[in-house]
Amino acid sequence: MQYLLLIYDQESKLGKLSEAELGAMMQEYQEFSKSINQSGHYRAGSQLHPVSKATTVRIRDGKKLVTDGPFAETKEQLGGYYLIEAKDLDEAVALAARVPSARFGSIEVRPLVGRDRP
Repeated sequence: MQYLLLIYDQESKLGKLSEAELGAMMQEYQEFSKSINQSGHYRAGSQLHPVSKATTVRIRDGKKLVTDGPFAETKEQLGGYYLIEAKDLDEAVALAARVPSARFGSIEVRPLVGRDRP
């Protein structure tokens, strides 16, 4: 079964990390990514730009509304994701617990709906 591991961090706290701290965390991410790739769990993943580069699109009363930034102010922002293959939720949660940001942010584990794709 496939799961998304949605990585939420506080951008304000990440921005306060020293270059050495940020480098160490990025090294941890590289090691984690390598390990889940080697184990066969990895399907895709990417870091996202900060929410300041986001654009939100809504349709209201048939009109397109486009605004800069996220839809809502939140304490933590979506900073990246991994798409993984896991045998069950327990295995997905165990992998999520290894994501470096789990120590100071949160990792949301979401199963993908299995549908036939055209």
